[in-house]
Amino acid sequence: MLYYLIAGERSGDLHGGNLVRSIRAHDPDAQCRAYGGENMQEAGATIVRHYRQMAFMGFVEVAKNLGTIRRIMRECQADLLANRPDVLILIDYSGFNMRVAKFAKQHGIRVFYYISPKVWAWNQRRAWNIKKLIDRMFVIFPFEVEFYKQFNYEVEYVGNPLMDAISAFRPDVARFSKTALHASANTHGFLKPRYIALLPGSRKQEVVNMLPVMLLASRQFPDYQFAVGTVSNLPPALYDALLADYPEVLRVDDAAYDLLHVATAALVTSGTATLETALLNVPEVVLYKTPRWWYEVGKRVLAVPYLSLVNLIAGRLVVKELIHDCTPNRVAEELRAILPGSPLREQMLSDYIEVQQKVGGPGASERAGKRIVELVKKYATS
Repeated sequence: MLYYLIAGERSGDLHGGNLVRSIRAHDPDAQCRAYGGENMQEAGATIVRHYRQMAFMGFVEVAKNLGTIRRIMRECQADLLANRPDVLILIDYSGFNMRVAKFAKQHGIRVFYYISPKVWAWNQRRAWNIKKLIDRMFVIFPFEVEFYKQFNYEVEYVGNPLMDAISAFRPDVARFSKTALHASANTHGFLKPRYIALLPGSRKQEVVNMLPVMLLASRQFPDYQFAVGTVSNLPPALYDALLADYPEVLRVDDAAYDLLHVATAALVTSGTATLETALLNVPEVVLYKTPRWWYEVGKRVLAVPYLSLVNLIAGRLVVKELIHDCTPNRVAEELRAILPGSPLREQMLSDYIEVQQKVGGPGASERAGKRIVELVKKYATS
C-alpha cells in the first residue's frame, strides 16, 4: 500500500513521523511518500519536499509568496497523479491541504485528515466543505467530536499526539550541562540558575514579531536567566540579529522540551507550544502581537472566546493571553504574577491538572495509524 502524507509545518512533521511509524508497524509492506521533514524521513517516509519551503504565515507573507505556493501546489498535484496513492493523509496545515483534498477528490484519490483544521475557531461553515472532501477525519480534541455532529459528520477521536512526544521525552542532562543550564551556582548565589523560557515560535514571522517583545520584557528580571528556544529550520542569522543586544540570553536549539524541563516559567507565542508548556507543568503567559483594530475585528470573526489551546480545552481562562496589549511592560507584569510564591502560579498549576486529564494519555499516533491501515485494507478488498 502507498500512503501519501502532507505536513507543511514543524509540528505536523513531528506528528507525521509518529504516524508513519505506526502505519509501518501495522502494514510492514507500507510505502510512505510525503511532504514533511526530518521526523517523517527518519520514520521511513520518502520526502518529496521539505516543509520549511512551505511554512508561510499570515496574509501578507502568503500574498508575497503566491507564486511559490502555486508552483508547489502544481508540483504536488502532478506527484499525486504520478504515484496515485491508496490514501492521501493530510496533517493540519489547512490552507494548502484543503486545496490538495479538493484536487485528490476530483481525481478519485481517497482522502483522510489527521489533526482537523480549526474550523471551530472561525468560519465554522467550512465544516460542510470538509464533510464533502474528506473521507475520514481523525481529531485530537474531544470537543471536536461534538462540534462536527452539528454538521452530521462523524469523526474519530484518537487522542492528542502531543502526549506521544511528551511521554517519550527524556531530559538531555548531558547536553544542558554544556550550556550551563545545570550549573551548581551563578553570580546571584542561587544553587541553580532560575530559568525563564522564551518560545517565540517556529516560523520567521512569529519570531520577528514576538521575540523582541519578550527580550525587552526580560530586562525587568535581572535575577533570572532567560533562554530562547530556537529552531534549526530558521537561519541562525535571524536570531543573531534579534539577540545582538542580549548577549546574556542563552540559545537552546531544537530542544524546547529540555528547556521547559528546567524552566520556572515561560513566555510563549500562541500555538501548539502553549499546550506543550501546560502539559509539561510550566506556568506561562501566552502572547500574540496584533494591533488593537485587528483585535477588535478578530473578536467578531472568531467563534471561540480564547486564543490558546490551554484555555479552549479548559473552557475557561487558565493562562493569560496578551494580544492587542502585548507590550514589554504588560508582558513583564503578567510574568511577574506567575513566578514562585504567587497565588496565581499555584492556581495555574492546579488548573493544568484538569487540562491534562481532558487531553488524555499517549497513544494517539498508534491509534490513528492502526485505524488508517485497517480502513485502507478494507477499502482495497471491498
